Amino acid sequence: MKRVRQLLAFVLMGLILSSCSSGQDWRTASRESAGIAPDPYVTKEAIVYVFGADAWGWRGWFAIHTWIAAKRTGETVYTVYDVINWRSYRNQPIMRIYPDIPDRYWFGAKPRVLKEHRGQGVDELIDAVDKAAHSYPWKTTYKAFPGPNSNTFTAWITRQVPELALDLPFSAIGSGYVE
Repeated sequence: MKRVRQLLAFVLMGLILSSCSSGQDWRTASRESAGIAPDPYVTKEAIVYVFGADAWGWRGWFAIHTWIAAKRTGETVYTVYDVINWRSYRNQPIMRIYPDIPDRYWFGAKPRVLKEHRGQGVDELIDAVDKAAHSYPWKTTYKAFPGPNSNTFTAWITRQVPELALDLPFSAIGSGYVE
């Protein structure tokens, strides 16, 4: 009877794990704009977004990846602030601050807006976000759990810039990381 239970548990685990696959390869998953952020050529005001999207694969059942996108008044491009562990595999920094599409699908997962600030006073908010990002203490360290990770980065900026008025959701695993 014990062997039957073990076999049943093994088969059940296999079924559960096989259903965790999205059927997509991360290399071919969508990284296109989700059409959330306004066109920076048309929208002249300053904007800050905090986005979150389901993590890749089975992790997306319970965890999100977060990042910040900002555009100062009159700029025609967004700057994206994020942390991605995969970059370390190529000896690249895991923390990135770069011009990019602000609302990209996160490897097939549509982002959602966690916070948005627009208009007057947002340029100063962007300056504070940029300063906090540059002072992030774990620029070369990444650990999915308990952190530091992408959510630790966003939470760090939020703690340094309380004017963001952002409460990260429970699914932002790593946001409570403290060394």
